[in-house]
Amino acid sequence: MSRREVIWFAAVAAGFVVLAGLPLLGDSYWLTLGISIAMYGVLATSWALFSGPTHYISLATAAFYGLGAYIVASGIEAIPYAVLLLISAAAGAVLALAVGVATLRLSGVYFVIFTLGLAEFIRQVVTWVQNNFSGSRGLYVLTELKDHHIYWQLLALGAAVAWIGWAVNRSRLGFALRIIGNDELVAAHVGIHSARAKVALFVISGTVAAITGAIMAPRFTYIEPSMAFSPDLSFQVVIMALLGGVHRLWGPLVGVIPFTFLWEAISASFPTQTVLLLGLAFLLIVYFIPHGVVGLLEKLKRRDHA
Repeated sequence: MSRREVIWFAAVAAGFVVLAGLPLLGDSYWLTLGISIAMYGVLATSWALFSGPTHYISLATAAFYGLGAYIVASGIEAIPYAVLLLISAAAGAVLALAVGVATLRLSGVYFVIFTLGLAEFIRQVVTWVQNNFSGSRGLYVLTELKDHHIYWQLLALGAAVAWIGWAVNRSRLGFALRIIGNDELVAAHVGIHSARAKVALFVISGTVAAITGAIMAPRFTYIEPSMAFSPDLSFQVVIMALLGGVHRLWGPLVGVIPFTFLWEAISASFPTQTVLLLGLAFLLIVYFIPHGVVGLLEKLKRRDHA
């Protein structure tokens, strides 16, 4: 490990220690906002781990998130919470593996459509099961976990995702994915198993999203399919990641923090227009800053040095 990497690790660790002190301020508003930023930060960063190097746009985040949330909601009365987190992680990995093996040979719009439909398909299945066998469309999640517990768990998961991203970038898998993202045909000619590499990253991303949903479940007293498997979540994660930039590990956070504040204001002022504004935000980002804020800053830096 180089000196620069040691300094980077020390700075990141110090940052997480400082952020962990947020609940000690005793301000519920900032803690609520901190939970939102931590949640979206984890989801956007894990999404970028897969979509950044592969250039595949996945809209399946809500499917994995909802799966984890429903596993906790379904078993919280009989199974220890820590065990439910492990079950959620395993379920997310299995689902991501199955979806990855079946779909990552697709490309372009076909993959996008399939991943978007996945969350809706699972939502419909959960709704049908609950309507026909449980007599209700949702589940109560009653635990002794408080907001600060959820925040600290999300922060710990964020630290784990940052470490995984760093390790992947330094590994042969990360190198292979960068080649695949630049030219998949070239990757195949040099002996890289494209499908296997993409599935590996998709499994990591799906597992993290499922754990995030499981952690967030106790925060809601009542969970129903439309909430857990909301397509808005998938689009928000994509927009935040693209806004910040997906080609740097810390890039998504640059989009998560300002967009979370903006989304809070939009939801409060225009609660019925959120889908329209999400679509507008997506179009503006893709058209004006396709490589995100980080990419724009790096472009300006190169221009200054030229």
